Parts: sequence; structure tokens; C-alpha cells
Amino acid sequence: MTIYFNNSEEMEKVMGINDSNLPFLTSLAGAQIRVRGNQLVIDSSDSLVKDFFIHMMGLASSRTGCFSESELYMEFKSLQEEPGAGGAELAVGGRTLWPKSRSQRTYLKHLEDDQVVFAVGPAGTGKTFLAIGYALSQVLSGARQKLVLTRPVVEAGESLGFLPGDLSQKLNPYLKPLYDAMEYFIPPYQIKKMEDAGQIEISPLAYMRGRSLNRSIVILDEAQNTTRGQMKMFLTRLGEDSKAVITGDLTQIDLPHRGDSGLVHAIGLLHDIEGLSVVRFSQADIVRSRLVRAIISCYQEQEDSFLDA
Repeated sequence: MTIYFNNSEEMEKVMGINDSNLPFLTSLAGAQIRVRGNQLVIDSSDSLVKDFFIHMMGLASSRTGCFSESELYMEFKSLQEEPGAGGAELAVGGRTLWPKSRSQRTYLKHLEDDQVVFAVGPAGTGKTFLAIGYALSQVLSGARQKLVLTRPVVEAGESLGFLPGDLSQKLNPYLKPLYDAMEYFIPPYQIKKMEDAGQIEISPLAYMRGRSLNRSIVILDEAQNTTRGQMKMFLTRLGEDSKAVITGDLTQIDLPHRGDSGLVHAIGLLHDIEGLSVVRFSQADIVRSRLVRAIISCYQEQEDSFLDA
């Protein structure tokens, strides 16, 4: 089969600079791929392979920059699981956000439909990234007045008291992953402008006590390290016109006892409430990189063998 790209720019986004994605795409398609100008000649008659490249051409037309291997992999898996079912796109600042797996599509649907969404699963599945992208789209469109990002401040036996500087300086490196996600969608100067205008607020979880949040979308990250009391306090801050997204990895609980986790307790206690949903990600949903997926798989196999011993 032959795939014709509209122009060299679209082709480069899919194939990578100097066709750097070609070896991976050859492996993914399970067939030899030859590049001829703006054409790909593929030694395959598999309709899924054809649908994949046509799908990628459509995505490339509205994208800035080349696709990574992990993005190519998840787009292929998405079509493989549900042929013809692409993810709904979401415009966020100057970027386009689209889900890269069935679980991510389910997650975005629940973010749209429900007031409280729990997202649990391993690192690299896009739990926080998608939540921040969706939340920014809500604030930028005027659907919500404010985005509030919060985390419990004590993890892995360390506290903010061990870090140098005042509270702002202590929090900056701790909350950097949240800024990294926001900076993918909008530039730092716009984040600062929105912070100054009160449209974005980032604070430790302890500062949420006693507040009432209206017309806001609130993201609680690293929620596996909240206590039961902290989780209850957080969930009861919501006004009727607010949404809450709670993300966490149940394999990375740093509290003395797993049962103390407010996330574990909440998803067991609250799952039957209308307007509240729990989305569970697995290793198959890891989009950060193929290497991260392999690392987590190895650790999981070791833990399983330890439990079986």
C-alpha cells in the first residue's frame, strides 16, 4: 500500500526529523516501510496499518512538533482496541489535547460529566497531565473561574522543614511537576498572569481547611499520601458549581500503613455516589515512554513474586 502525505511538514511530524521514527514505525506496523518524497510505501495489506497512518496524518495537520514514539504507540493501540474510534480533541491554549488510550477517553468523559473524579494508576499514564489540560481549558473558556492545584506536603519521610528558604521557596520545587504540566499547554508568562489574576492557585493541602470553593476546578495530586481526615476535608470544600479531580498511585503510598491512605479509603467508601466516578489506569495506559512502561512492569513482577513466595 502507498500512503500519500499532503506536504513534507505533515510527513515530518509523523516520521520524525530525518525519519527518526521510521525504525519504530516499521516495528509497529510489522512491515517494511520505504520513504519516497511525500509517500510511504508499506509492504502490508493490513487495514489497521492503513487506518493508523491516515489517522496520524489527520492529527499532524493540527499539531506543532513531531510525534514521540510513545504517542505513536498509544495512537496505534487506540485504533487497535476500538477501530475507527478516535479520541475527542480538546483545545488548550495553543495546544490540542487528545486521549491516547481507551482509559484516557473514559477519563476525559468523566471529567466532563461528573463533579468528582478519582484517577488511580501507575506513573506515566497521564492522570495529572490530562486533569490539568482539562482544567486549563475550563478556566480559559470561562466555564470555571479558578484552577486550584494542591498536594499533601509530606512524602517519603521528608517534610518542607528540611528544605531551605521561606514557604514560597520551599513549595516551588515540590510543586514543580504541576508547573511542568501547565507549561506544556501555556507559556510561563501566561501562568504568572493567571496567578496574579487569581485564576490559578497552587497551595499545600493544609491550606484548604476552612475554605469554600465555588466555580472552581480543584486538582488534588499525589492523593495516595493523604490521610482519611485530609481527604474528607478536601472533598467537603466543594461548592455546587465546582469540580474536583483526585489523582494518585496506590503503589506509591508513603504513609506508615497502607490502610491510612485517604485515597484507598475514599474510593472504597464513595464509589456508589451519583456524580462521582473512579477511573483506574493500568500499565497498558503508560504514555510517558516505552522505557517507563518496561521499568514499571519489572517492578510489578518482582512485587507479585514476592507476594506469592
